[in-house]
Amino acid sequence: MTHSPATASQYDVVIVGGGQSALAVAYFLRRTRLSFVILDAEQGPGGAWRHGWNSLRLFSPATWSSIPGWMMPPTQDGYPSRDHVIDYLKQYEQRYQLPIVRPVRVTSVERTETGLRIKTHDRHWDAKVVVSATGTWSTPFIPHYPGAGLFAGQQLHSANYLQAQPFTGKKVLVIGGGNSGAQILAEVSRVAETTWVTPVEPLFLPDEVDGQVLFERATQRWKAQQEGRVIEQPVGGLGDIVMVPPVVEARSRNALKSVRPFERFTRNGVIWADGSESAVDVVIWCTGFRPALQHLEPLGVLNAEGRVDVDGTHSIQEPRLWLVGYGEWTGAASATLIGVTRTARSTVNEIAAFLVGPSDAQTLPARDEQG
Repeated sequence: MTHSPATASQYDVVIVGGGQSALAVAYFLRRTRLSFVILDAEQGPGGAWRHGWNSLRLFSPATWSSIPGWMMPPTQDGYPSRDHVIDYLKQYEQRYQLPIVRPVRVTSVERTETGLRIKTHDRHWDAKVVVSATGTWSTPFIPHYPGAGLFAGQQLHSANYLQAQPFTGKKVLVIGGGNSGAQILAEVSRVAETTWVTPVEPLFLPDEVDGQVLFERATQRWKAQQEGRVIEQPVGGLGDIVMVPPVVEARSRNALKSVRPFERFTRNGVIWADGSESAVDVVIWCTGFRPALQHLEPLGVLNAEGRVDVDGTHSIQEPRLWLVGYGEWTGAASATLIGVTRTARSTVNEIAAFLVGPSDAQTLPARDEQG
């Protein structure tokens, strides 16, 4: 479909971010008459997947890890790897000839008399509407621990972890009870003396439960919310630990035992609640991320939690702003490959109605062609 002409820096819609959420929104935008551009801070395709550790694999099959329009090609050896996902997103961009400018790091979004201005250090774009799709990967979260500044060993976040080999023979604390903590512990424990620190006992899903099951459960929750119903969900949220093969192998070695948090750091290790001290060489923080929304600060829309108050994906305070793919607060399962389709579609429908009026806005079909 042809798009209405736009000047080099003026568009109906500017999407900030170039990962899976941005591409899903762009897929639906290209089926409207709205002009748009994607501004991506990365050097190449793939979004946050470019920064995953070397052995990272999805815990859903390719057919359940696809964004709208074109299914991820299947893999020959189990669930898709990090590189397989990056290649899929690269081909997806090319397949739909999406208008992407990179590398472009947006520093601010500001109001103008006619819309919003998206600025970098040396240029700007003007838009009637902005979709923020920057995700969380660039804002790793490390909780405050007493004495952390005294610790002489190495500290790194899972965002900067690549592989286990550099930690061979060392004493390593892996902190965090989610899937990244379990998967990184599984491979580091093969080469190092590891201690897994989690706030509470981790929740392990049954071996047969994978991302497909979790997405189906998230969909059931979403449908129930839409209908005003509350349903009793079986155990297993998107944060519970999926028993991917490396984690199963770690279980067979009895390596999945965790302990509760320590009290404070010392120069050479940590002090536990009972007063005992352990020597530590390396701390790997698998403690999650926060939304990367610094570029929205000039709009005054960030709340005390560093999020934006939204109705669905639409900012309540700034009517020209939508946010896609940051987690459950922007739509059920919206931070997953398959889960972002629903919120991307509804977001573009809302934007089209906002810009051209409900009667003229193209209604996007509920099902996507796979082609």
